[in-house]
Amino acid sequence: MTTVPPARTTRLRASRLRTTRSHRARLLVPAALAALACTAMTATASDASPQTTTTTTTTTVTTARSHDGVQRPTVLLDNWLRLWNGDYDRAPGIISPAFRVHAALLDGGDGSSIRGADGLVAWIKQTRAAFPDLRFTEQVTPLVDGRHASVRWTATGTYAGGFPGAKAEPGTVVTFTGTDTLRMRDGRFVEYWVNTDTLQLLTQLKVL
Repeated sequence: MTTVPPARTTRLRASRLRTTRSHRARLLVPAALAALACTAMTATASDASPQTTTTTTTTTVTTARSHDGVQRPTVLLDNWLRLWNGDYDRAPGIISPAFRVHAALLDGGDGSSIRGADGLVAWIKQTRAAFPDLRFTEQVTPLVDGRHASVRWTATGTYAGGFPGAKAEPGTVVTFTGTDTLRMRDGRFVEYWVNTDTLQLLTQLKVL
């Protein structure tokens, strides 16, 4: 039996260990490269794929009629402003016969006496008599909640005279604001609340 000197045994073991490590390294390098390649491919595919976008659903009110022919709120509100701008033919299509007003009138009267399309048109004509070119525009996008709608508006017009107590000269341009809140039923307005900045108007007309 041949005996291998201890020093040679140590050298052999070291040589075998280096061989084993070299072999393992050769195996690990391709595996690492393959893993990197796979990762790169995955990243590329991820970049190329459509991004997932979180969409916030916002309820908007369409301007068309519904399938049953009932006018949508924004159509009603658009026609409402047109009516106040002097297009009186809009009234029958958007104002219910049961329409009523909740407002304190400038002459001290009660708005509840204004009923239906005819009553509303008569009131609008009376209002516009002192401001023939009175123009209402939306100041804020209307809000719609179920059967109720609210619109913040700005009105601008040229004073033509005849307003009780006014000391402003005819030709004076006035601007005032307000908010209309309306209740809808069966595609028409049936109830109306109005808040107008009367102080703003009366100050410009020099009533105060």
